[in-house]
Amino acid sequence: MKYSFTDYLIAKQTVDDRALNRHVYDAMVTNLPLQPIRIIEVGAGIGTMLMRLARWNVLQKADYVLVDEMDENIEYASEWIQKQITESGLSAERVAPNQLRAFDQTRDIRITFERADVFDFIKKNPAPADLLIAHAVLDLLPMPDSLTKLFSLTKSLAWFTINFDGVTSLEPAIDPTLDTTIERLYHESMDKRATGGDSQTGRHMFGHLKNVGAQILAAGASDWVVHAVDGKYPTDEKFFLQFILHFFEETLTNHPGLDAKQFSDWLAKRRAQIERGELVYIAHQMDYLVKVI
Repeated sequence: MKYSFTDYLIAKQTVDDRALNRHVYDAMVTNLPLQPIRIIEVGAGIGTMLMRLARWNVLQKADYVLVDEMDENIEYASEWIQKQITESGLSAERVAPNQLRAFDQTRDIRITFERADVFDFIKKNPAPADLLIAHAVLDLLPMPDSLTKLFSLTKSLAWFTINFDGVTSLEPAIDPTLDTTIERLYHESMDKRATGGDSQTGRHMFGHLKNVGAQILAAGASDWVVHAVDGKYPTDEKFFLQFILHFFEETLTNHPGLDAKQFSDWLAKRRAQIERGELVYIAHQMDYLVKVI
């Protein structure tokens, strides 16, 4: 099977749609200033959050800057978003090689694609946004040091979504002892990334935000919950689950704490559960709306 990361980002759209905490989302919408507004999203991937906010009628008059360090993501986003805009009934205009305009009689959204490491982007001193978005990103960054740098990108508001919080559940069990060991080692790998990261970012954000003087306006759980209905997973969520197991495989193959044959058999059994529509996957995460003081 080909494991394309852009395909994974497409597949997890519906998972994220369900997961996003509606209390925090509503607080974000309520606290946005009158439009036109400027939004910067870091680690924006292929632009699924932009399209989600457009579908949910959050964006009417906006400048939206997507920042991602992966060439593949930015190239894909540039073409995919233009197609999505057209299919949604808006007009799409290529303003510049890295800029799109989506518009109709009531909406005008100007989109800029920035291929850059987030901290290199910050060094360029871009004009701060009305809203900073980091979606499924903060648990990959060194905390709390990254927060003060990120906050330079916003005038006031930051919406931090899908921050992993140390709980992974795969059901039904295969071998409870082995399941627990694999999940523990997978979480430990997040804590040992050379680039930073924390498997319990979700809960630790309360303290991190307080320590940098930010005010939490809203917070709540944003768990991924994926299960089959009548033996079938919704939309592309079967591929999403297959990619989650791919993450496990990439991370833990040849790990000294695992027997290679046991782990290989475990992966095969989990994949068979997906094929039968039996696997249930839950990951605990947290969302935050923050005011920078």
